[in-house]
Amino acid sequence: MLWPRLARNLLRPPATDAPVVPLPEVVSALRERMEAASMRRLGRSLAIRQVDAGSCNGCELEINALQNVAHDLERFGLRFVASPRHADVLLVTGPLTRNMAEALLRARAATPEPVWIVAAGDCAVDGGVFKGSYAVLGGVEAALMPDLIIPGCPPSPTELLEGLVALVEANA
Repeated sequence: MLWPRLARNLLRPPATDAPVVPLPEVVSALRERMEAASMRRLGRSLAIRQVDAGSCNGCELEINALQNVAHDLERFGLRFVASPRHADVLLVTGPLTRNMAEALLRARAATPEPVWIVAAGDCAVDGGVFKGSYAVLGGVEAALMPDLIIPGCPPSPTELLEGLVALVEANA
């Protein structure tokens, strides 16, 4: 029984969708805008610390897609860092849960000035589908005031990139 199933799976086309490839013109325009703005503002690339405040991991999947070959976050002068002590941006996803409120505040306290708070996804904005739960305090605004809100459930990698570029340009 294994051999027919194996042969069927080998001959069948993949069940996944084709990858979304961003247009080269859009990519080059975003890269140029980001380079100019980040160099004016920081003199170097932008360091991002992603904080999950209690999400369903949908936004994290899209954030991880920023690092794949289609989007390649680092060509825009953006990079993820492991510690808030090295970050310029706190990228918060998910609704602010009671368990993560103190951790988010500690991450903010450990981040050097100037720091930008970005709420990514509908849950980070107002609690999203988890709004009203006993375990959820609300959006990020319940603890910190965000400098940028990127709506969507979840926002696409291109929307995340455009939001980060707009944030740096607005503060350059």
